[in-house]
Amino acid sequence: MAANKDGNTVRYGQVNTEMIGGWLRRPPEEDGPFWAVNLMKYREVADYADGRSGDGRSGDGRGEKISGREADDAYTPRESLAAIGAQIVFAANVETQLLGEAPVWDRIGVVRYPSRRLFLEMQSRPDFVAKHVHKDAGMEQTIVMSCLPMAVPELPVDAPDPATVPHPATSEDGPVVVLHVLRFKEGQGLDHMTAYQEAAGRTAVPNGVRIAGWFKVEGVIVGDGRTWDQVRFNAFPSKAAFMAVAADPERLRAQREHRETAIADTYTMILRPVIDRLSESVVEASSAVAKS
Repeated sequence: MAANKDGNTVRYGQVNTEMIGGWLRRPPEEDGPFWAVNLMKYREVADYADGRSGDGRSGDGRGEKISGREADDAYTPRESLAAIGAQIVFAANVETQLLGEAPVWDRIGVVRYPSRRLFLEMQSRPDFVAKHVHKDAGMEQTIVMSCLPMAVPELPVDAPDPATVPHPATSEDGPVVVLHVLRFKEGQGLDHMTAYQEAAGRTAVPNGVRIAGWFKVEGVIVGDGRTWDQVRFNAFPSKAAFMAVAADPERLRAQREHRETAIADTYTMILRPVIDRLSESVVEASSAVAKS
């Protein structure tokens, strides 16, 4: 995260110092796990503030020019995350951004942290600080949201196996996750969204949808000044399965009547997962709470 001398901005976004201040004052007994959902937009070419052209791995201190994505790969703080008990539970490339104005996001990541205190402590770890230069060089813009799991609708008992739906996974068209980042209109937004999801579910379930994880947004850690209410990850056996749902006339009617009425701002993206332990991470956290 590493805020600059002004204390609230980095080159890739605005740090929410008010929320972080609240985290610092939070009693330990009120702290606990959260999921950091990261939307990432990369520079075409990494821009290192110290003037180097690459990540320095060539040994000459400068290196060949690398992309922003490659710089972010060099940043990924796996050792720091492991040291505090955090885990990358989801990572995916954005195949198509269906809704949402600029930026067009490149990659989505989700990290489960054991607590807010440990997240903040990680920011000052020497191994983390040493790697942050790569994130600063590679990241053009990011939104990082602190999220908590929501209760989700139960899957109907007669829901088909995803392997038997009209558009199952194939070698050419494997599983996708459709991500919705949502801010609702004040007033009836949630009621309209509930009506929409009930109508959409009547088409989505026969096409093999599974809820990978729905989250309430506690706050934006780094962003562009906008607030968000929910993040929803819905898994489909194939892109064709999702597109069948998207084109369904009943769902389209519900979208016009309810979804468009409910939502003030949104991003919708089709993702191809590289790491996908999102639903497992939610179940594991729920089991740990139940045992405590």
